[in-house]
Amino acid sequence: MDKVPSRDKIKIGSSVWITLKQDQGTGKLTEGTVKRILTSSSFHPHGIKVELHDGKIGRVQKVSDILP
Repeated sequence: MDKVPSRDKIKIGSSVWITLKQDQGTGKLTEGTVKRILTSSSFHPHGIKVELHDGKIGRVQKVSDILP
């Protein structure tokens, strides 16, 4: 898989693809909009942890290229 985005690439309101805890290892991604950024460090090898507006929590694998 490509490199995961660093924290400075992720903003509140960004459309992102995350891996949920239960989907780790399966490659399944979930799309959503960032409500909160939970990881304080600038980078994490598995992805920056975020909470989506629908309440799901996971690690960002990619930021959507299409802006709202």
